[in-house]
Amino acid sequence: MTMHSDDSPTQRSRLEASLAPLREAQHMPGYIYDSDAVFALEKEKVFMKDWLCMGRVEEIENPGDYMTARVLDEPIVLARNPEGRVNAFANVCAHRGVEVATGSGNTKEFSCPYHGWLYNLNGALVGAPYMKEAAGLDPASSKLKPIRLEVWAGWMFVNFDRDAAPLADSIAHFTNAFVFLRQEDCRLADRVVTEWDCNWTFLVKNLMDFYHTWALHEDSFGRWIPKEDFNYEILDKGSFRLFYQAAPMTADGASRFACGDYLAPNMNLLSRCDCVRPYVIWPLAPNKTRAISYALFPKEHFDLPDFDERVSVYHDFLDQVVYEDRDIVQSLQRGMGSRNYHGGRMSHFEEPIHNTIRYHVSRLFAPPSAA
Repeated sequence: MTMHSDDSPTQRSRLEASLAPLREAQHMPGYIYDSDAVFALEKEKVFMKDWLCMGRVEEIENPGDYMTARVLDEPIVLARNPEGRVNAFANVCAHRGVEVATGSGNTKEFSCPYHGWLYNLNGALVGAPYMKEAAGLDPASSKLKPIRLEVWAGWMFVNFDRDAAPLADSIAHFTNAFVFLRQEDCRLADRVVTEWDCNWTFLVKNLMDFYHTWALHEDSFGRWIPKEDFNYEILDKGSFRLFYQAAPMTADGASRFACGDYLAPNMNLLSRCDCVRPYVIWPLAPNKTRAISYALFPKEHFDLPDFDERVSVYHDFLDQVVYEDRDIVQSLQRGMGSRNYHGGRMSHFEEPIHNTIRYHVSRLFAPPSAA
């Protein structure tokens, strides 16, 4: 194993201990979660290589609708063209690199605010004021750089790697397992954005950490999850699958069927009988993270006269769960800087976390030929 940060025998030994079989494994050493060098590796080896969920198609539903985002300092814009196709581009003017779009909205074209260069909704350069005298300006090569975009079950995914396998191949296991949820027949009812002072992988792992539910979430949903009802299916690429008895994510839920899965690198899917609630996790810095929670309901529910009131019950319960998690997860981050933290042994309830750690470490530190 080749390390690129804090490469000392002690640190190497502690990291390798996290790759041992589950019964012998320890959690990763703290520097992994607060290292600029590791964060740079995560960008180049993970986020610039994998399919990344950007949101729901109904967020840009009409021709001219657009939304912007930053993926580890890479600005992008997603837009629906007049023919109804969704495109993704680097949000970088070909002239001086200024972002041509901000926020979200509806437009007929994108205009660079610095020098007025114009781009249509297919990314083509359609106007460049006072540039007739510039020799060699080729509009065809001055378009917004396209980024690969594909849609699955109503979700938009982008990939910065031109050589990556198609989305369908990359998430085949996910599709086969959760086709019954019919997310393409659902609509987005609620979208909650929160920011956390912690490493992004702590949120990914927290969403698959059922070990903590009976302690931290004893007063919310933890009391509805029986400890004996866990049969993880450990999958490749750091993923896992779990079907278990649980309640809807409301304060007065009754026992219902539930399922969960993790789609690397940063999408966790949690589902109940009445709602699909995926979480998409975005790294902002080694110790800063943005989490977006989506709530999907069947399309026909949106016609109910009290639909907004019903959705607010789910929103309020999510607020409670976030409140319970936030201080603890941020305390995890603070603990990583302590000289007294070395990573403790793992519980059998942490098997999905162990699987994810092994995959993540192999991607970051394995030689290029083995990654």
